[in-house]
Amino acid sequence: MATPFSVNVPQAKLDAIAARVRAFPWFPAPADEGEAWARGVNTAYLKDLCAYWLDGFNWRAQEADLNRYPQFTATIDGKSVHFVHVVGEAQGKRPLILTHGWPGSHYEFWAAIEKLAFPSKFGGDTKDAFDVVAPSLPGYGFSFKPQTPLGQRATAKLWNAMMTEELGYPRYIAQGGDWGSLVTSYLGMDHDACIGIHVNMIGLRGADATPQTDDEKAWLAHMQMALQLEGAYLQEQSTKPQTLAMALMDSPVGTAAWILEKFHGWSDLRAGGLESVYSKDQLLTNIMLYLVNDAIATSVWYYRARVEEGGFFLAPGERVNKPTGVANFAGEPVFKIPPRSWAERIYNIVHWSDMAEGGHFAAMEKPEVFTADVRSFARTIGY
Repeated sequence: MATPFSVNVPQAKLDAIAARVRAFPWFPAPADEGEAWARGVNTAYLKDLCAYWLDGFNWRAQEADLNRYPQFTATIDGKSVHFVHVVGEAQGKRPLILTHGWPGSHYEFWAAIEKLAFPSKFGGDTKDAFDVVAPSLPGYGFSFKPQTPLGQRATAKLWNAMMTEELGYPRYIAQGGDWGSLVTSYLGMDHDACIGIHVNMIGLRGADATPQTDDEKAWLAHMQMALQLEGAYLQEQSTKPQTLAMALMDSPVGTAAWILEKFHGWSDLRAGGLESVYSKDQLLTNIMLYLVNDAIATSVWYYRARVEEGGFFLAPGERVNKPTGVANFAGEPVFKIPPRSWAERIYNIVHWSDMAEGGHFAAMEKPEVFTADVRSFARTIGY
C-alpha cells in the first residue's frame, strides 16, 4: 500500500550542509582558467554558486515546489521506492513512467509533468493526457539505499511491479534518458505490461557492435573520442565507486563540483553558459537531492551495478521488440544518438525525431519539445 510522502528535511541537516559549504577551504585555480571548464569545474563559477547557496538559495521554497505533485513511497519486493504519481486528465487510462539518470533526479521532469498530465492547461488536447509516474532510482533521492549495487534490469523489475501490482495499471508506456534509457529498455524487453518505450539516449549495445556504414563509423569515432575526453568519471564509478564515494560524502562543495561539471559538459550550451539553460535554483535543488539524503555514494554504485549485471552489450539474439520512439536532441555533446541503422539493430523503432536544440537532460532543458515528442510517440503506437 502506497503511503503519501512529502519532502521535509530536518533543519539540522540543512544547517550541517551549509556549515560545510561555508567552511570549504578554497584551493588555487589555474592562473589562466578564466571562464573555461576545460580542466574541470570552473572555480569562479563554483564560488559564485556557493555564495548564492549560502545567502540566496531558499531550500524551503524549493522543498514546497518539490511537494507540488502528489508523491508516495511504497514497499516493492521489500524495498521502499519513492515516486511522484499524478493522475491527470487521462483519469487512470494512459499511464506513463518517467525514469531519470545520473547526475539527475526525478526533479529533471518537473517542468514536463504537468504538461504531460494536463495538456488542456497548456492549449493541448485532453486525449494526449497521461497518468504520470516519476520514481527515484534505487540509491537516489528518497528511494531506498540498496545494501549492494542494484542494476538497471533489476530496477526495471521493480518498476514493473510498482506499475502493475502497486498502482494497478494493466499496461503502460515508459520513457527514459541516461540510466533511465536502460531501465526503460529493459521494461520493454522483459515485461509484457510495458507496451512501448521512448528514449532520448541509447546506452545498450547490440551483440554485434561492428559499424556497417560510414555514418556508423563516424558516430563510433565520436563516441570513442568523447569517452576518452569525458569518460573518466564512468571508469571510476564503474570500477571503484566506493573510493569516490568516500571523497564526496563529506563535501557538499565537492559533490556540487562533480555534478555541475556534467551538467556543463552534457547540456546544450550553444546559446550561452550554464545559466542560459538552468537557473541557480534548479542546479542547487538537484544537487541538494543528493545531499539531504546522503545519496551520492549509493548513486555512483549504480555504475558498478551495470558491470555486475552484465555490462552494456546485449546477448546474441536479444533485442527490444516493443515499439520504440527515439528523440535525438542535436545539442547532446557527448552521448550522441547513433545513426538510425545502428539503433534499429537494438530496437523496434517506429518513431524517430530529430530536435535542433536540447542536450542530455532533455526534459529539463526543453520540456515543451520533450513533452510534444512523448505525446507524438504515444499517438504513433495508438496508445
